[in-house]
Parts: sequence; structure tokens; C-alpha cells
Amino acid sequence: MVRPFVAYLRVYEPLSAFGEPPSDQLKKAVEAAALTRASAGEREQHMWLKSQAAAPVRLLPAELADGRAAPSTNTDVLVLDPAEVPGRTGPGPLVCPLELRARAAAALVSFLGDASPALKATVLEAGGVTAETVRSRTSAALSSLNKAAVHVLSTTWTVPLPWFALVDPDQRRLTLGTGLDDPERELSWRISMSDALSRAAEARELVESTLGDSGPSRILAETERWLGNFDPRSAVELDYGGLVQLIADPILESDTSAEEVHSILAALRSGEIEQLAELFNDLREYWSELAAREHFN
Repeated sequence: MVRPFVAYLRVYEPLSAFGEPPSDQLKKAVEAAALTRASAGEREQHMWLKSQAAAPVRLLPAELADGRAAPSTNTDVLVLDPAEVPGRTGPGPLVCPLELRARAAAALVSFLGDASPALKATVLEAGGVTAETVRSRTSAALSSLNKAAVHVLSTTWTVPLPWFALVDPDQRRLTLGTGLDDPERELSWRISMSDALSRAAEARELVESTLGDSGPSRILAETERWLGNFDPRSAVELDYGGLVQLIADPILESDTSAEEVHSILAALRSGEIEQLAELFNDLREYWSELAAREHFN
């Protein structure tokens, strides 16, 4: 199965962050560690399709017909050993719940808030629901979160460049596997929460002082606030996810996006404007070419 063309920024918290003691259901799911990063994408895709194929159609994935959370909301988790993360994290195991129902609820609220009245009315009519029902069901989904934020941010067809400011370029994890469709194929970085927060703050302050309240500084500020919701002993993972299926081996091996973002930050510090423009143009061309494939599908 083709993975969704989605990249992820994930937070893995110590098990103790989910309650003292955590539920038996969660502990069993963590012990089983059934999901991998590749199969998590497939799981999300399956749950989305299942919600739309059900009768009646579910408003949100991982949700029962009456609007209650499906049991899988407590068991769909990714698990990480602190030994796999540079820096101080843990104690382990570190846990990242998929929280697909809550993430879908947040996305639906955002979409309906931004949509034109005509588009909003069309979507509600097609789903056979009222605005009041949507508000009630999405509020219930979001209130079920363990924290004030979901543990996973995701983007389709691209990676927001400010995310690369969080990582150490030298800590890249690359597995090419046997081809584009190999589930083991991966490009990712892992960092401790303390390192991620300090890099986010430093990059935000630098961008704000040189470029003002630009798009990158807003993304960095939002990311910094999001990270602040979690246990300071957590780990953070930037994962290309299903995007690795779109990138040939030589290009994936030579991907220097993280290095170039850090070079842009260095150019901002030193005021080397010519170098800054060249680096930015190279990055924009690389990621624009990848994102353009969305229009071919």
C-alpha cells in the first residue's frame, strides 16, 4: 500500500506523562508496539477510508456512529526508546499517540472557520450535519486529549522549512531500503525536547530581528508554543513520512535541506545577503518541484 504523501513533526512523551499510573489499555499498547512509522501512515489512511465507507458516514475517523471515540484512539501509538534519541530524554518508553480523531477535528474546525459561506454550506450538506453538530462533535474530540495539544503535526507534499531549524543536520537518519515502496525507507531526525525548544527560540528571535514578523517567524513561534505543551523530557521527531516514496535514491541521499536552513540562519547572523538569496532559491526550487506533484494527482 502506498503511504500518504505526508510529513510529520511528532512528540514522544514519557509514559508517566499520560497519567500516574497510565491506563492498562495504554500500557498494553505500548508493550505491543504494533505500529511503525510506515504502518502508522497506512493506519491513518485506513481509518480515514473506513470512516467514509461506513453507513452512516462518520464525521471523524476513529469515531463510532454515535460520536464516541473508537477504542483505537487509546491504542494507536508509536513507541520510541530514549537510546535512539541524541540528548537527554526519558525515562522510556517514549510514546506518541496518533490522536487521529482529535487531529481531524482540529483540521475540520480550521477548514470551516476559513471556508467561504457557500463552501461551508456545501460541505455540511454533503455530510448531512449541521454546524451545531460539527461544533459539538469536534469539541468532544478535542476535549478528550491528554494535553492541550495533539502530539503530531503533519503537512502534505512538503516539509515547512522552519521545522528544519529544530534539528541537528548531522543527526540525519537515512534508510533507502530496496526501492521507493519499501516500508523501511525513511529520512528523519530525532532530537531532545530541550534542544528542539532552544533551537526554535533562537531561530525565531533571529528571524524576527532580521526579517520581522514574516511567515517563517510565525511558524517558528507557533511551533515553539506547541512544543511547550509537552513534558520537557520528551523527544521530537521530524519525519519525511510518505514523501520518501516520491524522491529517487540519489536525490534523497543528497538532500541537504536541514543543512541549507541552518546555513540560511548563519547568513542572517552574519548579514551575508547574497548567500541568503542563493540558499533560499535552491530550497524553494527543490520543495516547489516536489509540492507541484500534488496538481498531477
